[in-house]
Amino acid sequence: MEMLKSILAEENMDLVQKVCIFAGIIIIAFVLDLLCRRLIIPAIRKITAKTESVLDDHLLSDDVLKNISALIPPIAVYAMIQYALPHVFMSYIIIKKICWIYITAVSIKLICSFISALYAISSEHEKYKNQTLKGFYQMLKLVVVCIGAIIIISTIVDKNPVAILTGLGAGTAILMLVFQDTIKGLVAGIQLTANDMLRPGDWITVPKYGADGDVMEVTLTTVKVRNWDKTITTVPPYALVNDSFQNWRGMFDIGGRRVKRSINIDMQTVRFCTPEELENFKRQPWMEGFEETGKEEVNLYIFRHYMEYYLRHHPKVSQEMIMTVRQLQPTAQGLPVELYFFSADTRWLKYEHLQAEVFDHV
Repeated sequence: MEMLKSILAEENMDLVQKVCIFAGIIIIAFVLDLLCRRLIIPAIRKITAKTESVLDDHLLSDDVLKNISALIPPIAVYAMIQYALPHVFMSYIIIKKICWIYITAVSIKLICSFISALYAISSEHEKYKNQTLKGFYQMLKLVVVCIGAIIIISTIVDKNPVAILTGLGAGTAILMLVFQDTIKGLVAGIQLTANDMLRPGDWITVPKYGADGDVMEVTLTTVKVRNWDKTITTVPPYALVNDSFQNWRGMFDIGGRRVKRSINIDMQTVRFCTPEELENFKRQPWMEGFEETGKEEVNLYIFRHYMEYYLRHHPKVSQEMIMTVRQLQPTAQGLPVELYFFSADTRWLKYEHLQAEVFDHV
């Protein structure tokens, strides 16, 4: 009887000891988390704020530091739990699994925040800021999340992650169906970037989807376009690869915007000029460079010469690009005379004002 009491007393002492050890582990994990959040993270923020480089500001951003801090308590518990509970106890196995699942989940968040930091760095880099890289980084995050999900599932069901991946092989067709837009978006994003077909900030026109405006962002599944009426149209990236769309970037790159408009002339007003009219015209400065035909001059010919002179001396018309005034095929409405030139200012309002000014003068 005395021996039984002694065994029970030892077991109770052992249980109390294990509870105290476990409580001590929790307290240590809590203190480490507190030290990291209150001392280490603020110190790192002060150091990065003093440096001139922006790389450390992104790589050691608040999200990255918070996720690193969140990893410390579960790692401490995972490493020290063996001192509180024997390996054979079910509670030991459950706590280890919970810690490992938590570590995996926080690691996924940490890697995703690190990828976001890399995207922010590349967006500010002169070479890559105009590239459609957001879809690529989103795909990296998706891969990380999928791998993390497989690790968590394998921890819960006590299976090797490789075995789970092998089992997923049979469901590849289903996965392809579920993620078909994502996969097509990734491939389209690579094509758009590799061929430099689209950049954020480009003005594009996609008649099929009613999009006409500036590209806001390019993601795995959508291209957001802010139209001129301030509405937003979303277009699938693969639609821009498979179908045609118009990108106006080249117009801004060369610094000129084309004007191609015509005005109808009453053909009954076209006639030969009188000698008096020719003498009067020859005294005008705009007759500079006029090439006489050697025969009677037609008033329409002189009119076209005048308009070319006017465009060549207009300060808002680009003088480096093609410029001409020509006749088109006659119609029932008259003889079209087309003015073909480029505005030196590509901004829409300036462009419209120039068109109105020129044709008011015509």
